[in-house]
Amino acid sequence: MALPERINAFIKLGDFLRQFSNDIVEKNTNVEYNEVFFDGFKHQIKLAEEANGWFTGANIKFALKSWADSLTSSNLEKWLSPYDIKNNDSKRVAIIMAGNIPLVGFHDFLSVLITGHEVLVKQSSNDKHLLPYLAKYLEYVAPEFKGRIKFTEDKLEGFDAVIATGSDNTARYFEYYFKAHPSIIRKNRNSVAVLSGNETQEELIALSEDIFRYFGLGCRNVSKIFVPEGYNFDAFFEGFYHWHPIIDIAKYANNYDYNKAVYLMSEFDMLENGFFMIKEDESYASPIATLFYEHYKDRDALKASLEENKDKIQCIVSKGFVPQEIPFGATQKPNLWDYADSVDSVEFLLSI
Repeated sequence: MALPERINAFIKLGDFLRQFSNDIVEKNTNVEYNEVFFDGFKHQIKLAEEANGWFTGANIKFALKSWADSLTSSNLEKWLSPYDIKNNDSKRVAIIMAGNIPLVGFHDFLSVLITGHEVLVKQSSNDKHLLPYLAKYLEYVAPEFKGRIKFTEDKLEGFDAVIATGSDNTARYFEYYFKAHPSIIRKNRNSVAVLSGNETQEELIALSEDIFRYFGLGCRNVSKIFVPEGYNFDAFFEGFYHWHPIIDIAKYANNYDYNKAVYLMSEFDMLENGFFMIKEDESYASPIATLFYEHYKDRDALKASLEENKDKIQCIVSKGFVPQEIPFGATQKPNLWDYADSVDSVEFLLSI
C-alpha cells in the first residue's frame, strides 16, 4: 500500500468525520460507505457519552471537528512533505493511549499507519468506543489496512516499538517494561499562559477556550497563568464568564464543590465566581475547576524559569513573549506537525 493510498484513506476518513462535527449532524450522500457506517457512528458517540461523564456531546463534536479539519489533502501533504517515507519493512508498533479527552491517541494511530507500519492499540477504558469504529471505516475505504490494525485489552505482546502515554508514575513502569524496545514515553505535562495585562477582551475570551475546553483535562489545556505584579483580575473573570453553564454538569460541579471546600478548610486565599476558582500557587497542574496563577516581575526571569521547567510544559500561550508560543484560543487546535512533548513521532517511526 503506497503512501498516496494511505493519505487518500485518511482524507476519506476526514470527510466521514466532518458530518458529525457540527451542532446538527447531517448526512452527506457523497461520503463513501455512509450507508454502512453513518448510523452506527452516531450510536458510538452516544455510547461514548454514556460511558464517560467528561465526554459531553459538545466535547466529542469538538474533537471530531478538529480531526476533520486536520485530515485534508493539504494538511496531510504539508505534514509529510519533510520526510522520506518509503515502503520499508513494516514493523508492529504498540500504542498505549490515555483516555482524558476524546480520541486523544488518534495522532499516534495516524502516524503509525501513515508511515506504513502495523498498529497494536491498547486503549484506556475511558475512551474505547470511537477509535475501533473509525478503524473499521478505514478498512472499508482501504482494504489493505485489514490485518494491520489490532486492538487488545490483554498484555501487549509481539511488537517491535511502543508509544505510551500516561502519568509520571506509569511512565516509570513503561520505561522499565519497554526498556528493550525503541519507545516514546510521555509523562504529565500542563500548559501555561503568560499575560501582559494589556490583553483585549477578545483575547481573554479566546483564552477561556484554552482553559475550559474538555474541562481542562488535556495536556494542552492552560492550567496556570503568569500575570504581572498588580494585575487586576476583573477583565479576566469577565472574559470567561460565558462558560458559567459548565457548573450544570454534575461531574464538574462535584469537583468544584470538593476543591472549594478543601481550599476553604485549609484557609487558602482564592478568587472564585460561583463556577471557577483561581489560586496563587507555584505548581503547574491545577485541579478541575481551578486555575493556578503566579506573579512575575521580570519577563526575562520568567522566560528562564519556563525554560528550566520545559519538561513540565506542553504549550505556552502568549502574545510576543516567546518564539514557540501558541495564540490565545488555539491550544486545542494543534496542527498535525505540532508534536506532543515536541517529540517527532514520524521521525521516530521512520527510524525503527
